[in-house]
Amino acid sequence: MGNPLLVFWMRLFGGEEEPSSRRLRRRIPFASAAQASATIFLILRRMRAPLIVLITIFAISVLGLTLIPGKDPGGQPARMGFFDAFYFMSYTATTIGFGELPNTFTYPQRLWVTITIYLTVIGWAYAIGSLLGLLQDRAFRHALALQHFTRKVARLREPFLLIAGYGQTGELLGRSLDALGRRFVVIDRAAERIDALELDPYHADVPGLAGDAGNSGHLGVAGLGHPYCEGVLALTDDDEVNLAVAMAAALLRPELPVIARTISPAIADRMRAFGTPSVVNPFDCFGDHLSIALRAPATYQLMMWLEDGPGAELPPRGRPPAAGGWVMCGYGRFGRELTADLRAEGLEVCVIEPRSPATGDISVVAGDGFEPGVMARAGIEHAVGFVAGTDNDTTNLSLIAAARRVNPKVFVAARQNKPATAPLFAAMGVDSLLVPTEVIAHEVYAQLSTPLLWRFLQELPARGDEWAARLIDRLTDQCGRHLPALWKVRLTAVEAPALQSWLTAGDARLGDLLRSPEDRELRLEAVPLLVLHGDNCVLAPEDDLVLAPGDEILLAGRSTARRDLETTMVIDATREYVLSGRHVPASWIWRKLARPGSREEPRLAAQEVSRPGHHPWPRRGPHAAGGGRPRGRRRAGGPSGG
Repeated sequence: MGNPLLVFWMRLFGGEEEPSSRRLRRRIPFASAAQASATIFLILRRMRAPLIVLITIFAISVLGLTLIPGKDPGGQPARMGFFDAFYFMSYTATTIGFGELPNTFTYPQRLWVTITIYLTVIGWAYAIGSLLGLLQDRAFRHALALQHFTRKVARLREPFLLIAGYGQTGELLGRSLDALGRRFVVIDRAAERIDALELDPYHADVPGLAGDAGNSGHLGVAGLGHPYCEGVLALTDDDEVNLAVAMAAALLRPELPVIARTISPAIADRMRAFGTPSVVNPFDCFGDHLSIALRAPATYQLMMWLEDGPGAELPPRGRPPAAGGWVMCGYGRFGRELTADLRAEGLEVCVIEPRSPATGDISVVAGDGFEPGVMARAGIEHAVGFVAGTDNDTTNLSLIAAARRVNPKVFVAARQNKPATAPLFAAMGVDSLLVPTEVIAHEVYAQLSTPLLWRFLQELPARGDEWAARLIDRLTDQCGRHLPALWKVRLTAVEAPALQSWLTAGDARLGDLLRSPEDRELRLEAVPLLVLHGDNCVLAPEDDLVLAPGDEILLAGRSTARRDLETTMVIDATREYVLSGRHVPASWIWRKLARPGSREEPRLAAQEVSRPGHHPWPRRGPHAAGGGRPRGRRRAGGPSGG
């Protein structure tokens, strides 16, 4: 290789590695680490003059004490050595004051000491003032925060997500991830948002950096090259920054999944040119949701309930309007997306716009929606739906009031742009409200919380409204009107070792697996939402579904049901009771005593029957693991464990 500069950079960053992506991946953390470690150099640079002044004063003071003659206890002339002078100035300059050593000072020595005392006071005042100024310096505080952030990220030893943008979307998503026990790192341009991050009541410490997420160096500091980084979320309100984050992640860590926010179809296409990121467009999502809400209200109700996360109350089921015309105010990006979705449902849309846009075959009324004449020309009096979709919340609220003044029964869909106006939209009683930050947070949460949940939501609209209504009834009957926990189980040898022989036999029924280890005649308070076998999935499977090794199951249920199911999956004795009703001893000693042909087996069985509450097999999940007393229903005469 003939280029010496290229050889130097390869040795510095890549060694013998040839792929340019590997060299770039290492270069970013290197440059960022150098910036993060600049704190000590900044301190030395700013404190150079004060330290030189202090050292000079100290050196002159020590030299003067050695040159000025003194007297020993016998009255003979004597001079201080350098060590004695240094020792005396050390405890004098630090205000400790041990006295005159090694001999009582003469008046010339005391005069010199007096001068050095005032000199050191001046030197210390100058140094302390410079240090206080340094502590208030913006560059120093930024370097200090960057160094602290870098250390926190480097100490992470569990998988985490890198979130670029901590606005309302990032905050909502962060709280949901924290509830799931997921770690994450935040980078945002606004320093006040990072400061607010310290006040949020998260269960774990959340590292936050105030910086430009579009800067690949900042992404490197935030953990893009960290081995435990498991994904990147680009959630800023700037599409160009989100594009830069998606590009950096695709080029430097192509194996990482990326979820990016955008409202521009052109930006979405540019993102997809760098791999396969999951692009979330809130306008497109709202249009799809509104279309589902109009034709399948139960399906929309179930989707919103599952996307809200555990603990959410079942939202009310909407009443879609009858077929008819719609009026759209605001024909920007949101208006165009929603108009296309409504027309795809076979609905007629009339657009009100101050400047008549080029809309093809769509009916357009030029004017301001506040004017009664304009609303009348658009047909609001006979319309079944009205959309206030401008980028100004005050304008949208005024448009809603004007439309309802003419047609009080019209179905209203609106766009809320700022969180501060949420109470006003709630007071207006909007039928369908778009809050872009919440839509994005729900979509990203559905993809991150459980991948099977995202698969379920994608397959759900095709199942029909009646099917969704029946599933809602099953969920509410089993778990109430508040969404229970959602979790996934894998029927593998690692996660379900006790079930492998049963699954391999080819007659493993889902209903048998969901029996309670407290009493196998009872069913666990859990509803299977999806079973995935390879690439084939079954939504809301019935109890007679045959399971196979390696299947994945998405369940919704109470936390007690989750613990009980995990006990069945890992403990052989519990599995045996749940599947066959046989009581198998759990410990090695009891199995030896109760082995077939043993004389102790009849006596052991008699003792078990005669001693109420005594069972050699394990109890429920928490009790089998050493927890407290199990809770749950128990039939009279039934066993308390399996």
